Amino acid sequence: MTDISVHFWGIRGSVACPEAATARYGGNTACVEVRCGDHLLIFDAGTGLRPLGKSLVGTGSDTQADIFFSHCHIDHIVGVPFFAPCYVPSSQLRLWAGNLLPEYRLEQILRRMMAEPLFPIGFDTLKAHIEFHDFRAGDVLKPHANVTLRTAPLNHPGRATGYRVEYKNHAIAYVTDTEHRPPQMDRNVLWLAHGADVMIYDCNFTEEEFPRYVGWGHSTWQEGVRIAEAASVKTLVMFHHDPEHDDDFLDRIGAEARKIYPSTIVAREGETLRV
Repeated sequence: MTDISVHFWGIRGSVACPEAATARYGGNTACVEVRCGDHLLIFDAGTGLRPLGKSLVGTGSDTQADIFFSHCHIDHIVGVPFFAPCYVPSSQLRLWAGNLLPEYRLEQILRRMMAEPLFPIGFDTLKAHIEFHDFRAGDVLKPHANVTLRTAPLNHPGRATGYRVEYKNHAIAYVTDTEHRPPQMDRNVLWLAHGADVMIYDCNFTEEEFPRYVGWGHSTWQEGVRIAEAASVKTLVMFHHDPEHDDDFLDRIGAEARKIYPSTIVAREGETLRV
């Protein structure tokens, strides 16, 4: 059995964009499935969580999963009410979030999202067994005896958390919704990415676009390449695509990135990486 697999269900940032011009790479917001042996880890719950839920329920097996949120902006949590296993009583779900503002807890945020006047049914409609785990970015998490997640704070409005999954001498870094601060590289990101088999990185902007969006909390594909080189990452995955970047645009910047760092791929919905 493959030790680790990574499947992309949602790869966009900010808002879903189901358009003809984005159909090849996909238009759902962030959702990444990571399998560590038999353990299911899900990173972020954007609109890509809906097709993942359909896939899980379609197997006929009970769903046991850990969902890790980078942060709780709407594009990263909106999939929760549409996640089919949430309505199956035998599902066991553990939801994790770190580095939230002190006055908030994850359960409180999700309940607020699923309440009038924002949503027609309440959170208590969900029938699965759901546990909430709030932590501080920087904590080490052990969702399973043989799976370790190291965490670190990221530079994003309202705070965000980056993750490093370690399993059987392999590592995957999930680093999205973070803004670099030129000319230095972010030490937290370098630490999460060091020697990783795969780094999934926020490549929302190009360096030409970046000056117009300082303070928005996102990075560039060029910074992703620099970090991948400095941290000796085996595979860089360009992620969190801006909804204004259509398929042709992603083709172009992917090709530019590979000229500098050949082991670069552009995240695409439906694609699976095996470590």
